[in-house]
Amino acid sequence: MTAPQEPRKGGRLRTARAVGWALLGVRKGSDYQKDVESITPLQVVVGGLVAVVLLVAGLILIVNWIV
Repeated sequence: MTAPQEPRKGGRLRTARAVGWALLGVRKGSDYQKDVESITPLQVVVGGLVAVVLLVAGLILIVNWIV
């Protein structure tokens, strides 16, 4: 029998940093391995969606402010 896996614990800040670096396309290999061990795919998907919504909302606000 295998030992039960302990649940992953990735905080919101760690997820936000991982998504931010992924949006820029720059990431250290060691940091990537830490993220893989601690962040679940669901956290990455939700973080990415939130980041995209904030980016689009920010662009809309900037355009409305300029025009």
